[in-house]
Amino acid sequence: MLEKGGVPADSSATTSLPGEHGLRAAYISWLAGTVSTELSGLRVLVDCANGAAAAEAPELFRSCRVKATFIHSAPDGKNINEGCGALHPDTVAKQIAAASAYDLGVTFDGDADRALFSDGSGRVVNGDAVLLLTARDMKSRGLLRGDTIVATTMSNMGLEIALRNSGIRMLRANVGDKYVLEEMIKTGAVLGGEQSGHIIFRDGDATTGDGLMTALRVMDVMARSGRSLSDLLGDLKVFPQRIQNVRVREKVPLDQVPSVKSAIESAQRELDGNGRIVVRYSGTEALARVMVEAESEEKMNALTEGIAGAIKSELGA
Repeated sequence: MLEKGGVPADSSATTSLPGEHGLRAAYISWLAGTVSTELSGLRVLVDCANGAAAAEAPELFRSCRVKATFIHSAPDGKNINEGCGALHPDTVAKQIAAASAYDLGVTFDGDADRALFSDGSGRVVNGDAVLLLTARDMKSRGLLRGDTIVATTMSNMGLEIALRNSGIRMLRANVGDKYVLEEMIKTGAVLGGEQSGHIIFRDGDATTGDGLMTALRVMDVMARSGRSLSDLLGDLKVFPQRIQNVRVREKVPLDQVPSVKSAIESAQRELDGNGRIVVRYSGTEALARVMVEAESEEKMNALTEGIAGAIKSELGA
């Protein structure tokens, strides 16, 4: 007898196994049990990044009856993330585009706490899109507490607009999963994450990001809806985004530098709500980061260069 996700109804035998093997079996059984529908119809190409996912992903996907092909799943202690994994999502995307034999591509990072995806045509799908996909699904099932999610200052404005059109509010935290989690705990939100594919689901027992769980949640939505990933995300308009780093000699508060403050305010007036500007200092390097989103690449580049030029003129190293 099988429970949802294709795992044994009585999993006490696996959870009682000793040592590392028993813990891994219990973890896989728990993950598989979070799936609410049959996944056997999905054909998936999986990149394990020669890292942590190589130990669990094959068995997990088998237990959920996913038709999965695995690549970069032979870690040797040196080849982790080497030309593969979430640092190189185009690797899977290009194979899917060439083969036309898969519904989905999954790309884990080295420690498997995050995942990126590719749709069936070979288009890379990042964490913003995953947040939209899962937020809508959770809202439709009454699981999205407060109809609110937490993203970061780097999440694309296109995500915010698409969520708003679905009656979902998006809060922004500082970049970093710990800041996302802090905001989730503060506001009671049960879904949050980053563009990088680090997604946190707090509607169950999870307390941190888990790439394997993220992959299952995406596949679960696809299987229940009977829709492709590209169809589910068809209305997500991603605004062109550019980030430019400027090396600085000192980190003077930007609102205390008149020419920089003026350049930022002028750019915001020009966008008139149809775009977004984030200018901040790096927390670890002597850099100012200028991020601009706009409806056109021409405007994005012009505004980015204007602000970056003002910073370089006043504070450049």
